[in-house]
Amino acid sequence: MAQTVFITGTSTGIGAAAVRLFAAHGWQVAATMRNPADAKFSNLPGVRVYALDVTDAASVQRAVAQAQREFGRLDVLLNNAGYGLVGPFETATPAQIQQQFATNVFGVFAVTQAVLPAMRAQKSGVIINITSVGGRTAFPMNSLYHATKFGLDGFSESLWYELAPFGIQVKVVAPGGVATDFAGRSLHLTADPNGEANPYAGQMRAVLDAFSSRGGAASQPEHIAEIIYQAATDGKNQLRYIAGDDAERLLGAKAHMTESDFMQMIQQNFLGNNG
Repeated sequence: MAQTVFITGTSTGIGAAAVRLFAAHGWQVAATMRNPADAKFSNLPGVRVYALDVTDAASVQRAVAQAQREFGRLDVLLNNAGYGLVGPFETATPAQIQQQFATNVFGVFAVTQAVLPAMRAQKSGVIINITSVGGRTAFPMNSLYHATKFGLDGFSESLWYELAPFGIQVKVVAPGGVATDFAGRSLHLTADPNGEANPYAGQMRAVLDAFSSRGGAASQPEHIAEIIYQAATDGKNQLRYIAGDDAERLLGAKAHMTESDFMQMIQQNFLGNNG
């Protein structure tokens, strides 16, 4: 019997690449997104597309129940949906803060709770949460995004212990830069980087320029999907999978530098004279 993976945030980027890779390996794939009309792979064998907004509890329950009914079981959950909120914390609105956590954290909680009863009953399953290198270290002007990813990393580590007695593995895949539209459609700003009334404008422009200049080091979504597939199928009790050469280099440097030296390096690389 073919195994089934349930994936959130599949309209583009890592999610879409993961759908194609799992399908190519003969898996049944429940591909979810807010607007199924955006799906570009609905004709792939074994793939079914479901409407799912991770910030809507009823939508989550409906999609999970439908996928379980049509596929019979869910072997892997890939919590991929998310976006980045960049800019000064001071200028973030309550609505922006709420939406960032609703999508990146509370959405993961909701989908995970929805699939757990079935995984626990079948005494098996793998839950993979997409965090980020930004769940292990921080960059300027990303405080709220980092708060969600650091939180998700800690949540996953604790859940690893909690679910092990039921035969359920918890994994974290932490990509570095990814060549997706994350910096476009999936990037939201808390302030105008060119606004004359924005006291953080210089810092914002420096950080955005720094991220843009590092685009050449970004991994392709297909590479991250390969690591996700490895995490789903290797059977190891390994919690964290660092994805991308840039992420490995950065976290390697952090492990071998003093905290002060590392933070000064980040400050210089991202802010330069604006730090």
